Amino acid sequence: MATIKRFEDILGWQKSRQATAVIYEVTGHGTFSKDFGLRDQIRRSSVSIMANIAEGFGRRSDREFANFLNYAHGSVAETQSHLYVALDMNYVSKADFDRIYQLLDETSRILMGFSKHLRGSSRSTTDTQDSQDS
Repeated sequence: MATIKRFEDILGWQKSRQATAVIYEVTGHGTFSKDFGLRDQIRRSSVSIMANIAEGFGRRSDREFANFLNYAHGSVAETQSHLYVALDMNYVSKADFDRIYQLLDETSRILMGFSKHLRGSSRSTTDTQDSQDS
C-alpha cells in the first residue's frame, strides 16, 4: 500500500477527474452545449466531487477527510442524476452515458471504502495508507 502525500495520489480523485473531463467533452457539443442550465449543473457537480476530495485531504484529520469524502459521494449521485436527464433529452448517447456512469460508480465505491477506512483510523491524513483498492 502506498502512502498518500498529495490529493492527486487519491484514486477516487483520479477517477473523478477522468469523469469530469468526459463530462466537459460531451457537454461542449450539440444540443447539450445549448442547455446552459443542465450543462452548467452537471459540470459543477462533477467538479464538486474533485474539490471535496481535495478539500477533505487538506483538512489534515481523518474524521474531517471522511466527511468530505461523503460530500463528494453526494456529488457523485447528483452528477449521475443529471446524467439521466441528459440521456432522456438525447443530449448524450447511451455509450457516453454508460462510460461516464461507470467512472462515477467506480468513484463512488472508492470514496465509500476510503471513508470507511478513515473512520476506523486514528492516524493523520499524511500517514494514511492508500487502502482504496481493498
